Amino acid sequence: MADKQFDQFLMEATTSDDGSGFTLRPDPLYGLYTSWCHVTGTVPHGEETFWEGMQGRLIPEPNGLRMKGPAAADYILASYPASV
Repeated sequence: MADKQFDQFLMEATTSDDGSGFTLRPDPLYGLYTSWCHVTGTVPHGEETFWEGMQGRLIPEPNGLRMKGPAAADYILASYPASV
């Protein structure tokens, strides 16, 4: 079940920008995942389970991932409340 959840998260909350050299680092990526869970009403897995689930789904840095969608907005607003 977690595998499907992680695939759905990556599809809905990230976009690939291959060749950009951009990397969505670990802390923001997990934060984006928890925001996606909040937005979608999904129960988040713990960080260790999340990283186990990301093995084989992400290439090593640079991973070329960028945030997108409602989860990205939620993450940004939660992380930087002074920007509102």
